[in-house]
Amino acid sequence: MTTQTDATVGLRPSGLVLDGAEQVHLCASLFYFRVPREAWADRLAQVAASGYTLVDVYVPWNFHETAPGRWDFTGRRDVGEFLDLARDAGLGVVARPGPYICSEWDGGALPAWLTLEDGLALRQAEPRYLRHVEAWFDQVMPLLAARQRDRGGAVVAVQVENELDFFDSADRPAYMARLHDLTRGHGITVPVVACAGQGDLAGATGGAAGITPAFNFYPDDLSPFVEAEVRQYADLVAGRGEPLLVMETNRRHATLRRLLVSGAKVIAPYLQASGFDFGYTPSVGNWGDPGGFMSHDYDFGGYLDPVGAPRPEMAEARVLARVLRTLGPALARSTTASADGAFRVDVSTSASPSRLVLDGGGELIGIPNLTDDAGTAAFPAWFGGPEVAVPLPAASCLLVLRDLPLDRFGLPGALRLATADLVGVGPDGIELATAGASVVVLEVPGGRPVLVELDAPAPGAPVRARIEAGVDGVVWAVVVRHPTEVDADVDAPSDGGVAAGDAPAEHPPLTALTGLDLAARTGRTTRHDVPPSSEAVGVHRGRTHYSTVLDGADELLVEGASDIVDLALDGAALPTIAGFGATFLLPVAGAGRLDATVETWGHANFDDVRLPALRLGSLRGLGRVWSVVSRSDVSALWRVSAAGGAGAAGGWPGEPAPLRTLGGWSSTRVGEPVTYSRGLAMDDDAGDAHHHALRLAGVAGSVQVSVDGVAYTVTEDDPWLHLAPGAGRAVAITVPHRPGSGLAAELLRLEPVSGWDVEAQPDEAILDLSRAAAAGEAVALPLELAPGEERWFEAAVPPGGLSLGFDGAQVRVSAFAGGELLGRVWLDDPARPRFTGGDAGRLWLPAAWNDGTVRLLVRATRGAETPTLGGVRLTATPG
Repeated sequence: MTTQTDATVGLRPSGLVLDGAEQVHLCASLFYFRVPREAWADRLAQVAASGYTLVDVYVPWNFHETAPGRWDFTGRRDVGEFLDLARDAGLGVVARPGPYICSEWDGGALPAWLTLEDGLALRQAEPRYLRHVEAWFDQVMPLLAARQRDRGGAVVAVQVENELDFFDSADRPAYMARLHDLTRGHGITVPVVACAGQGDLAGATGGAAGITPAFNFYPDDLSPFVEAEVRQYADLVAGRGEPLLVMETNRRHATLRRLLVSGAKVIAPYLQASGFDFGYTPSVGNWGDPGGFMSHDYDFGGYLDPVGAPRPEMAEARVLARVLRTLGPALARSTTASADGAFRVDVSTSASPSRLVLDGGGELIGIPNLTDDAGTAAFPAWFGGPEVAVPLPAASCLLVLRDLPLDRFGLPGALRLATADLVGVGPDGIELATAGASVVVLEVPGGRPVLVELDAPAPGAPVRARIEAGVDGVVWAVVVRHPTEVDADVDAPSDGGVAAGDAPAEHPPLTALTGLDLAARTGRTTRHDVPPSSEAVGVHRGRTHYSTVLDGADELLVEGASDIVDLALDGAALPTIAGFGATFLLPVAGAGRLDATVETWGHANFDDVRLPALRLGSLRGLGRVWSVVSRSDVSALWRVSAAGGAGAAGGWPGEPAPLRTLGGWSSTRVGEPVTYSRGLAMDDDAGDAHHHALRLAGVAGSVQVSVDGVAYTVTEDDPWLHLAPGAGRAVAITVPHRPGSGLAAELLRLEPVSGWDVEAQPDEAILDLSRAAAAGEAVALPLELAPGEERWFEAAVPPGGLSLGFDGAQVRVSAFAGGELLGRVWLDDPARPRFTGGDAGRLWLPAAWNDGTVRLLVRATRGAETPTLGGVRLTATPG
């Protein structure tokens, strides 16, 4: 992959220009790390068959650096092989190596151990962090550079970082400039881009020279304001001489059409090709909802489902791809304008519709129907004939061509109007695609326009017409095909299309398993004074087990436990906790021993301040455990001042500062910030220093707290603040004034619980157990287990690819095959958090990994029901 070729890549106002060809590109997300290596070629071929010309490919840092300094680019981590297969499929690649990628992936791909390094600051121009980034780029950038298009490879652009405008990076210009310099220093010559997640161009790129801004739009598909927003960004970058690159957006092709007519030159709907999060790789805390787990089934409804089965949207993809290729450079060089007044509709539509003025003549108008009801679109008779009315399908966006000269295609005259999609035109005639009735108006110079109304085609029954006009008897051959019969290749006759797939075959459910004589852990522990984080004992993915003897404690305070926390007192299981680091109290009176198993579902991939374990870079494990020595009500004796200090805001309140209970100030100035301040006694009478915890009850949303001049945000999801020994002599709490706010404060004195036996069980250790030889005996399903019980089972399964579904309640199931963790499901448990993404109840066994058996690690939880594993459902999948 080092041979120099004549291939070129450039960015012009017309878009991403490959080998001098100007074309609007469709780009599908396809992630090698979510698809078995054996399926890469087939999945890439499916994308190519959709007509999409590009794929965007994240390259997750922590997928390749599996432990500090341990790199792996082999097997299903062989990203170089994937890029070579993309080249062989005729696809260009936008490579996205981060260092941060988001992608609902464990930690956004930032290695879990980074923040163990004292003082390291993620996603900042900070030396310690950048040293790690340099080591990552030293590994990945040469792989990408060797596979650039001008060296015979597939890479046509490289994205650095991702949506930095969502993150509080202190010196964006310095940070992004350093990433750019590192990228170019490794021989990257293709365009370097950075994506804005919420439209902040400077926030995403840092204004660094050499980085082209791209944009991620995730609008409500039914919003009437999409076109107006996108046109503003198209105008913004056009003023910089750059194209509008939409590197992530929704998957519905009606929305993609709206982006097209609003000026986008690259359109990359996120996750048209779905996949699976194998291993301990999903993330937590997605999309602003505290406590969301990403399912292993990584699916947002794209045109390929996670196991590779095409959905009906594949036909829409092929049609849109044909439109882009047919109009070619004229579309790429088009300019964007408003289409106000160009049509009338009888349903809800865009507040400001868009049109493209095509280079060389003609225009393309987008007409959205933002309802689930069919409507009608009507066009004024600008060509001298009658008004034209055509059906406007529900939840659609018609692309209507007007006044397109046909001489560039080798045909006479002009296509004055086409309400079906133009998917081909040449000396042999005009090819259109639609599922409904349509109208075509053709005209030759000096002649009168000829309007033809065409019936709706059906699969296998295209509509054909010969249209004659002019004194010389010019004849155009017109064919209208059903969208499912349109081939993606504009140079091929449309006789392929999307075949209807057979319904997946259902296998009989499993009614018995083999119970294995195999331990769920080794029992080998090390001694620690306080509970270490999982990462500190080498568990970057997997589980950590903790045990301690309780010395007469009545109540414990647990700070920072995350993600899945299973506790037991004297061997009796307690309900599972998935609190994402939120502090909680645990009654333990009379108990002599505390055991905990903490499993990492995934590290946070956003930076959410509302819960400690949702902060980017937050660690996993049991956190800190304290014995509660005493409690004090500290809700009274708070001095009241306006946020600017006593006597501010026109004497509200006046001096000397009044004393009130916390939140007890009353005034008509509702909503204005009020500060309550007081000191808290931090030392006992003997002068011994203790740790303390301040609990604020009644927090609505969040409050700002200053402790000895250091600012904190305390949220209603975790209304606790830890105070180190000696801290708390000056505490100030600022809240918007709200009569009857009901705030209260309690101070807890703490002593550490020490003496912990810890067993680290990283993912490699669990995988080793899943492969271990073990005797077994048949066990009938359904199977009842005791709360806290954990057992291994083996299931015999039929050959081929399979979806696995599980019935039952109060159990968690981890499934293993082919040397991999297929994933985890959590069945019907009040403690289970909300899941996001795809189907949280199914796992995928790829055909290439199926040797006829699946190992199951089943853990029973405590709740209202008896823990039960019911039948295991099996459904055949394509691969």
